[in-house]
Amino acid sequence: MGWWDSLWASSTSADDPLRKLDPKLREFLEKESPIRYNSNEASQKPADPTSSIPRAEADSEGGAGSKNESAVPRESQFQDGRYAHLWKSYRPLAEVEAETKSDHEKLMDILEGYKERKSQIGRAALENCALEQVDWRTCMSNPSWSEQVTQSPWLSLDLRPTPAGRRGHSMHADSLYQRLMKQESEIEAAKKEGRPIPKFAPLIPRPMADAVTPEPELTPEQQETLRLKLEKVPEEDRAAEEEAIRGELRAKADVASRVQSLWQQQDLERQIRKQKGEETLWDRAAGVFSSDSNDQEKKN
Repeated sequence: MGWWDSLWASSTSADDPLRKLDPKLREFLEKESPIRYNSNEASQKPADPTSSIPRAEADSEGGAGSKNESAVPRESQFQDGRYAHLWKSYRPLAEVEAETKSDHEKLMDILEGYKERKSQIGRAALENCALEQVDWRTCMSNPSWSEQVTQSPWLSLDLRPTPAGRRGHSMHADSLYQRLMKQESEIEAAKKEGRPIPKFAPLIPRPMADAVTPEPELTPEQQETLRLKLEKVPEEDRAAEEEAIRGELRAKADVASRVQSLWQQQDLERQIRKQKGEETLWDRAAGVFSSDSNDQEKKN
């Protein structure tokens, strides 16, 4: 009764896209076409039981994703645990490059880190004087020597590179300058009123890592140099100047210890190659030089 439905559209065929076609053509399309057009009532009935299946799958995938989230490294684009089997043998590029670096490259990395730290300190000092003392453009184009020297010793207390990098040094310099201005104003007010000069806590407290590690002992030459430098500094600034000098000495001692550990590792690798019978000509020459240096140290 296709012609009857075309004249009187029923509720069952109102949403049927094939209701206006000829019955024979419609029958042919239903047989040949892979797509089946059903009414809303027929499609809504199976929708209820199947709609819970994707939700259950999504919940299970979400739970599995939280479990497998740590199975993939942070370099993976899919942090939900997909392709975790492909990341099992993954190693970061920095780790692979560190193993393939030569001894000279490892030594240069240590020295470059020390130079980068000093350059960050200088840039942070320039930015600080630009923000608080003079106009930004004038200070950055032609900063005075005193403006650079005033901030650089304080920033030298940051012995290790921070994750914040240059921005962390700049914020550190700004906070130091604000505290210094506040202390100077209080000292001037005390002098005008005839009161004793108040004593303040150190501008730069030692980091927790330095508080745990023992302070390196100064040689007599270093102690004499420290004493001569402190004599040229006003009394209220001696504490900060002393901490700055000690911070620079700690930085140099840290670099020296890292270089020493690198040499010890090279010596151990040479000994292993010698035991295996794989000693090279360079290993023999390095062994001669190291033995000579050890003999001189024993004599001293």
